Amino acid sequence: MKKQFFYLLLLVFSFSASVSAKAPQKAAAAAVPADSLRVTIFGDSYSTFDGWLTPATNESWYFPAGHPGHVEGNDVTRVEETWWYQVIQQMGYKLEMNNSYSGSTVGYYGYQNQNYQPRSFNTRVANLGEPDLILSCCITNDSWTGETLGDYKYANWDENDMWYFRPAMARLCAALRLNYPNARVLFILNTDLKPEFCESMRIICKHYGFPLLELHDIDKQVGHPSIAGHRAIAEQVIDYLKK
Repeated sequence: MKKQFFYLLLLVFSFSASVSAKAPQKAAAAAVPADSLRVTIFGDSYSTFDGWLTPATNESWYFPAGHPGHVEGNDVTRVEETWWYQVIQQMGYKLEMNNSYSGSTVGYYGYQNQNYQPRSFNTRVANLGEPDLILSCCITNDSWTGETLGDYKYANWDENDMWYFRPAMARLCAALRLNYPNARVLFILNTDLKPEFCESMRIICKHYGFPLLELHDIDKQVGHPSIAGHRAIAEQVIDYLKK
């Protein structure tokens, strides 16, 4: 009987030691509320920052001060200054992933007539994790590359359609709806884009029932948001989300 009691005490002691050893890990995990929304950032250069991208092979535009990739003339040098980081921190969200890629387009038509399929939003849409919320600022480069609008087309796309903005944007919306049926999607429309691209975006988002936040008064340096510009984007996104 004494022998059985000894083994019982040993078992209880071992279990207690195991729980104590794991306690710091549990405390660290508790830093993010269990019910926090998981957010995926799905963007282009405006949403990048070196070391924060998934996959890590995605090209960034923003880098820390002193990094050889840092673009002189733009004052953003810390991830905390980016619009998406501010939104996540202030809203208490959890970052699921940031699948943003500098220069990316919705369609395949890139700068200097290059094929941008590898970095296209339509190519990357299958790799967004398991988000509750997807924030996407996505058509800036389509407006700037000289991509043709094409026709509105909401089904039966082929690869040729991906070289035109309207059918490519429609297919992207359909893929988001299909792959992430339980996630909320918010598209964010940049300033200084061609009017016909903005109007096309409004029509396509309305067709799929996706909300579209149209930004205003965004300060930019070297064609990209400055610290003040990122702060303005964050404020406008947070205000929209709270409503």
